[in-house]
Amino acid sequence: MTRVRDYLVLLGVAGMVVALDQWTKYIVRTRLEVGEIWSPWEWLSPIARIVHWNNTGAAFGMFQSGGLIFTVVAIVVSLAILYYYPRVPAGQVPLRLALALQLGGAVGNLIDRLAMGTVTDFVSVGTFPVFNVADASISIGVAVLVAAMWVEERHRKSAAAEGGGEAETAEVEQKAE
Repeated sequence: MTRVRDYLVLLGVAGMVVALDQWTKYIVRTRLEVGEIWSPWEWLSPIARIVHWNNTGAAFGMFQSGGLIFTVVAIVVSLAILYYYPRVPAGQVPLRLALALQLGGAVGNLIDRLAMGTVTDFVSVGTFPVFNVADASISIGVAVLVAAMWVEERHRKSAAAEGGGEAETAEVEQKAE
């Protein structure tokens, strides 16, 4: 029953990301022509705007024309997350959240690649490359993952320094599991 609950949480969070991603892309595709820019206020346009853009590469427009490679990578990463997620201890909520965000983002962009051959991007901020909800979800997931790993490592080092022995480090590692 625990594994079912684990997957329900993973698929719930990832599903919300996919739903928001696909909904926002649908709105952009049906309301703006490719290359068309929209901003609610003229003064905001140089800072932030919506622009309908098709991306054949990776997140933020990197590695254009790598669509097939990124399709395969998204499938492999999604399967790896589905396999690894229930093995993450329930107490490691940030790691679980990071994996769910990354899965949602990977699947959101994978749907575009499989359905249209390109990914719809639309968020344009300053001179930063155009991105979408899925790209943001993947990036936030990676940031949460790195932060969680950094915090965990600091806790281990702190526990080892206080205890001065390997037994306490092992105990901290066992509690993390």
